[in-house]
Amino acid sequence: MNSIIPFKGKVNFPITLDAGVWIFDDRRIDLNTYFTDASEEETEEEEFTVVSKHWDRVIKEGATAPPTLKSERQFEKVKILTGTFGIILEPFLKNAEPTEDALSLIIETADGDYSVPLAEAYQLILAFSKDGKPLREDGPVHILFPDGSNQENPIKNVKAFRVD
Repeated sequence: MNSIIPFKGKVNFPITLDAGVWIFDDRRIDLNTYFTDASEEETEEEEFTVVSKHWDRVIKEGATAPPTLKSERQFEKVKILTGTFGIILEPFLKNAEPTEDALSLIIETADGDYSVPLAEAYQLILAFSKDGKPLREDGPVHILFPDGSNQENPIKNVKAFRVD
């Protein structure tokens, strides 16, 4: 399986994407929580209650030492080895610089082509890892819509992106 995806068509800079290196990218998003976090906003009263309970515990039990750098690194390593991650297409599409007459992004797959209006394509999510493993069988990436409506049935077997 090849993790390289060409970006071609009506762009000023044809580029290639390597899904294998995104695990180290700070722009990666955790897909286990991404679609649920947006809907679970805390109210000011709930925040106050949490802070109040924490303060009460500190008074009664004493403050605990913050995590060390070593424990934070260990947590991040475990998260990377077991997490499900994606990255938003926007920075890559901007770097390719679509020409002014470009109207859509064509996602070329082994199963056929999918067309997305260029304005909407910037927010597409490229899932590249599931449970800490690259998407080898039907990858290298799966395409998810920003609202998560196709989480159960993403666009798979992506071979290239073409701007038309």
